[in-house]
Amino acid sequence: MADDILDRLQATITTRRGGEAADSYTASLFAKGRARIAQKLGEEAIETVIAATAGDDAKIVPEAADLLYHLLVLLADAGLTLDDVRAELARREGVSGHDEKHARS
Repeated sequence: MADDILDRLQATITTRRGGEAADSYTASLFAKGRARIAQKLGEEAIETVIAATAGDDAKIVPEAADLLYHLLVLLADAGLTLDDVRAELARREGVSGHDEKHARS
């Protein structure tokens, strides 16, 4: 098994795909489909923003964990992995954020 907690979480999420929805929150998300997974990701993003602006930095961490979890579920649903995200970040490394964004337009 992978050494990194995000890699381990990704592996766990992958094993829950196709599982019994009654037995696993992750399986229940997969069963509800991409739209519900994306909705949950959006909710967690908003909760992270709220925590970030509330003035209590300790509240950011659990919300960020929820956000990352739901992002990993979305990636898994799309057949993507952290390695795909890592490759994209590596591709962007050393490129100005403004230049990279302009190139996507």
